[in-house]
Amino acid sequence: MIDMMITTCSFMLSCLLLQLFRYLTDKGYVGSQWNPFLMLTGLYCFVCVSIFYIMRIHTGVIRYSNIHDMLRIFTAVLCTSLLYPLVLLGVDIFFHLPFDEKVTLDAVSAHLSYGSSLLVVNFFISSSLLIMLRTGVKGLYYYVKRITTTSRKRVLIYGSDYNAILIKQTLESSNIDNFEIIGFIETDYHKVDSYIQQVKVYHLKELAKLKYKRNVDKLILMNEQLETKDKQVIIERCLSVGIKVLTVPPTYQWISGKLSLKQIQDLKIEDLLQREPIVINNKLIGEELKGKRVLITGAAGSIGSEIVRQVLNYDPAMIILCDQAESFLHEIQLEIEERHPQATIKVFIANVQNQKRMQSLFYEVRPQIIFHAAAYKHVPMMENHPSEAVLTNVLGTKNVADLAIFFKAEKFVMVSTDKAVNPTNIMGASKRIAEMYVQSLNYAPHNLQAPDIIDIINSGNTRLANLLNADTKFITTRFGNVLDSNGSVIPRFRAQIQKGGPLTVTHPEITRYFMTIPEAVQLVLEAGIMGEGGEIFIFDMGKPMKIYELALKMIKLAGLVPDKDIKITFTGLRPGEKLYEELLNEKEKTIPTHHEKIKIAKIISCSFKKVLFDIEELISMTDQDDNYLVVKKMKEMVPEFISMNSKYEQLDASRTADKLSNVSAVNTTS
Repeated sequence: MIDMMITTCSFMLSCLLLQLFRYLTDKGYVGSQWNPFLMLTGLYCFVCVSIFYIMRIHTGVIRYSNIHDMLRIFTAVLCTSLLYPLVLLGVDIFFHLPFDEKVTLDAVSAHLSYGSSLLVVNFFISSSLLIMLRTGVKGLYYYVKRITTTSRKRVLIYGSDYNAILIKQTLESSNIDNFEIIGFIETDYHKVDSYIQQVKVYHLKELAKLKYKRNVDKLILMNEQLETKDKQVIIERCLSVGIKVLTVPPTYQWISGKLSLKQIQDLKIEDLLQREPIVINNKLIGEELKGKRVLITGAAGSIGSEIVRQVLNYDPAMIILCDQAESFLHEIQLEIEERHPQATIKVFIANVQNQKRMQSLFYEVRPQIIFHAAAYKHVPMMENHPSEAVLTNVLGTKNVADLAIFFKAEKFVMVSTDKAVNPTNIMGASKRIAEMYVQSLNYAPHNLQAPDIIDIINSGNTRLANLLNADTKFITTRFGNVLDSNGSVIPRFRAQIQKGGPLTVTHPEITRYFMTIPEAVQLVLEAGIMGEGGEIFIFDMGKPMKIYELALKMIKLAGLVPDKDIKITFTGLRPGEKLYEELLNEKEKTIPTHHEKIKIAKIISCSFKKVLFDIEELISMTDQDDNYLVVKKMKEMVPEFISMNSKYEQLDASRTADKLSNVSAVNTTS
C-alpha cells in the first residue's frame, strides 16, 4: 500500500512538473464524466500494481535491504514505464472512451511530446522515492536499535575488501546481538582515512588509540587471513592493547551464503600457533591406500581418530578401528557413519596387550597397512605405573608388529614421541624401547646369523619363523606435543580460565614443541608412503614455546588481564618431567627427504636377538609387582634414560656408583 501511494504521488508530481495537469484542467474536462487525468493516473497504478506483485517487490524485509533489492525496484519501475504506453494504447483502441474529439488519449500522449517526458520524469521520481523509503526506514531502525541498546560491542574489522564489507553488513543486520562497527583496520596506507559505507579505514598502528579513545572491545578477522604474513603482528598488537580477537570462517563456509553469529568465535590458541600448512603428496598417498585394508590402533584417541578421518579420504577397501575405549570408539564410529555412509568400516574393541584378542582381529580382516597409535602417553601417570607403560607401549607394540609379520602386512607405521629422545621418564623410555624393537624387526632378516636362524627353526615358534621371510616395512614417526589432544595443556588451561583461574604452570622456563593434530597425521601418512623400512621420521616443528607464554596468550585471547583477572601459579615439575624436549639425541644425525620439513633420524639399529631377549625379560618382570626392578631393566636397555624429578633417580645414582667402582677396580688391577 505504501509503495502504491508513492508511485501514485510520483505520477501526479510528474504531471505537475510537466504542466500536463494544467493542460487538461484548462480545457474544462475536470467535471466531465471521464476525467483524463484521473484515467491516466488510475491506469498507471493498475499497471504498477501488477508489475510490483509479479516481481514480489512487497515481500522484502526492509531492514535487510541491499543493493540487489534496489536493482529490483529499478527493474520494476522500468518495466512499468515500458508497459504503460502499450496498455494506454490498448485502452484507447478497444474501449473508445467518450472523450471530446479534440482531446483524445492519443492527442494527450502526443501533444508536446508529454508522453515520453512524463514516463522518464516519473521513472526517476518513483524509483528514487521507493529507494529512499527503504533506506530511510532501515536507517531509522538501526538508529533506534543503537540508542535503545545499553550494552554494545564496539568492534573493528580487519581488511577493507568485499569480505570485510559482508562481515559489516551481517553484524549490523543481526537482531541476536548488537555490534557497533567503529572502523576497518588496514596495513595498506593507500586505503587509510577513506570511508566504506560511512565507516572509516584506520591503519594498524592506530589500534592503541582506538582502544582508549573509542573504547574498542574486539577485532574481527577471517580465518583465511590467519595465514597471511601480517597474522602475528595483528594478533600480538591486539593482545598487547587488550583488544579481543574474533574469527569468522571463509565465505564458502557461510550458511546459505550468509554469516551466522554462531560462526563468529574467539580466536583459539591453536589458530595462533598454527604454522604454514604441510603440503603432502596426496596422489602418492591415494595410490598407496586406495583399495587397501587399513588398521588403526588407538583409533579413539586424538591422533588415531584423525588418522581415521584422513585415511577415509583415500578410498580404502576397509578401515579397521581398534581401541579399548568404548565410548570414544562409539563416537568416532557414529561420525564416520554420518560423514562417510558408503565407507566399509570394522570396529573392534580390544587391548593391544591381549595377544590372542589381537590375533583374532588379524585372522578376520588381514590388514595390509597398519598405523599403530595405541599407547599410554601421560608422563606423571606412567611414573606411578611403569608396568602398565611396559605392557601397553612395549608389549602392545610387539604384539601388533609380530602379527603384522605373521599376516604379511605391507607396512607398519608406529606413532612415537619426542619424549623417547634422551628419556627422563617411564613413558618416554617405554616408547624408545618400542622404537628399538620395531626398527630391529625391519633389519632382522638381514642381520640374523646362521646359529640364530637354527635356534628360531628349532624353537617351533612360527611367528619368529615368519621373520626369516618378512617383507613388512617398519616405519616410525616421532613428533612433539599435539595441540588440543585429550588431556593436553591447552584444554586444561581453557577449563581453568572458564573457572576463573588460576592457571597452573609447572615451571616458568618449561618449554615444548607444538604441532596441530592434522599436521601430525599428515606426517604419519607421508612417512607411511615414503618409508622404505627402518626409518625414524622427525618433523621440523619450528621454534619451541614456553608454557608460561602460552598461558599468558590464552588469558589475553579470552579478553582478560594476566595476574589481574586470572592468576598464574607455578606448581613445580611433575615426576619425570623435564624442562626441554628434544627430537634428536647427540649421537643421532638427520638426512633430508623430498619434503623440506620431514627428515630421517640416522640411528644405528639394534640387534634383534638382543632386543627380543631384553624385552621378554622386561615383560616377565612386570609380573613381580616390583616397579624398581622394571625401571632398572628399562635403564639397562636405554642407557640414556636418566630420571628427573622422580623417585627412580636413586637407580641412576647407584648405576653411576657401580660404574665408578668398576673403573676403580680396573685401575687397581692395572
